[in-house]
Amino acid sequence: MTFQEFFMEVKETLMGADIHDVTEHLAYQFNITGEAGGIFYVEAKDGVLHVEPYEYYDRDAIFICSADTLQKIATGKLDPIMAVTMQKLKVEGNIDKALKLKGLLGSLKGKKKK
Repeated sequence: MTFQEFFMEVKETLMGADIHDVTEHLAYQFNITGEAGGIFYVEAKDGVLHVEPYEYYDRDAIFICSADTLQKIATGKLDPIMAVTMQKLKVEGNIDKALKLKGLLGSLKGKKKK
């Protein structure tokens, strides 16, 4: 799988997140390693979610992991805290804001295709 294919899959999944009640600005950069490697960002701002294949310099946190690890986290097959503990996910930046990503992903429950 190429980065472009992976990114489009992730974007389609994340755009189903319900963030209408997110009142603060959250910006995350994802550095994907290995196969399908690349960089993209996710930003929640004014109740709108943006997912774009670029670096984001005004980010709250950076998540570094493989495409496989991110897919497992996004589909609920791997808890992000457990991924950090298992050293499959590295987090840099504001940990409090990084933890809020779990809530964004939680809003996807029941909306997944698979």
